[in-house]
Amino acid sequence: MSGHSKWSTIKRKKGAEDAKRAKIFTRLGRDIMVAAREGGSDENANPRLKLAIAKARAANMPKDNIERAIKKGTGEIAGGEVVEMLYEGYGPEGVAYIVEILTDNKNRALAEVKHAFSKHEGSLATNGAVMWQFDQKGYITLKSLADFDTVFMDAADAGAEDVVDEDGIIAVYTARDDFAIVEQALTEAGYELEDRELRWFPQNEVQVPTGKALQNLRLMEQLEEADDVQTVSSNLNITDEALAAFGS
Repeated sequence: MSGHSKWSTIKRKKGAEDAKRAKIFTRLGRDIMVAAREGGSDENANPRLKLAIAKARAANMPKDNIERAIKKGTGEIAGGEVVEMLYEGYGPEGVAYIVEILTDNKNRALAEVKHAFSKHEGSLATNGAVMWQFDQKGYITLKSLADFDTVFMDAADAGAEDVVDEDGIIAVYTARDDFAIVEQALTEAGYELEDRELRWFPQNEVQVPTGKALQNLRLMEQLEEADDVQTVSSNLNITDEALAAFGS
């Protein structure tokens, strides 16, 4: 299992705890606002908004909150000044990071990210310094206990690059340009989808000593917990030894 897959498994196991926090609604609301601002309020004509709303409903976000976020995004009510940003950085042993941000306060977001890197012996990098080591791809996971072989065939027919069993969860990987097509095909095939988003994946992973891997895992965790951070990607190869130590 790749480092990304292991980190995805860690996050899923933490999901029930994270969902209890009010800030999950803040993150989802920002995502809805940006989607509505860029593509309009009709979710059937705005795939990004449709995805954001689906994720909000899956997290039991109240309908009123969703509708208010859409109106903020379209400018019908005030409070939709949310911007997207992307930071690049290095963790211990030169592990590369891409951190995606949605925020209504650039200074706060930058301060949180800089603090996390500094605390764990990392640093921010200039634009483009690490991005060349990553590719942006579609990532879809299925909620239901579907048959792996059937999903594999349906996803492959729709143009997916790969289908992987990630600790009991079926994950589908797509090229960036094929993401919406595959997502629609799986939905129309009757599968209940969970994660559906574009993520940055490393072209090659790096393995570092266990102690440094733990520092990087703690850095990832702190970044993930920041209010303005949407996704964290790295090229760390998470070994079983590091994973066991992190969970102990």
